Amino acid sequence: MHTKILLTGHPGCGKTTLIREVIAQISGPITGFYTQEMRSAGRRVGFDLLTLDGQQSVLAHVDIRGSHRIGKYGVDIAILDELAVPALYQGIEENGLIVIDEIGLMEILSPRFRQAVLDVLESPVRVLGTIVRRSIPFTDALKARSNVELINVQLDNREQLVQDLIARLSPGRILT
Repeated sequence: MHTKILLTGHPGCGKTTLIREVIAQISGPITGFYTQEMRSAGRRVGFDLLTLDGQQSVLAHVDIRGSHRIGKYGVDIAILDELAVPALYQGIEENGLIVIDEIGLMEILSPRFRQAVLDVLESPVRVLGTIVRRSIPFTDALKARSNVELINVQLDNREQLVQDLIARLSPGRILT
């Protein structure tokens, strides 16, 4: 069993919801971040980045201009460097559970973020994250690591995964 678990699956299958349900039921230090859709008039216009210690900022938005773009969204990689990266390193220091939601196309635009993810995966901490399903060299290398368990989330297994992940990631469990 692994303590570095990355969830993957089709968009909308419930990966972020699953993570939020799991961390709501685990005690002990939990650091990291998750992303959340921003909607306006019924359509997605961007994504917020929220750290587990309460910081929040716009990661990507249709109105952001600049060279860092994924589809129709401009990406503010400074937000990753200022909020997500410190949250990941804080997790290593606290030796708790680190949440990384997500390791995706927008996030890997930041070299500092990519390095922080590698440092987290080299550390002894427990990790629960999500990772883009599509094949990208950086994320493919993370998925292939021997110390990472990749779990495919689907609508029919999501509820069972909540209890399984709570049991496996709760403090005091000795897992390899």
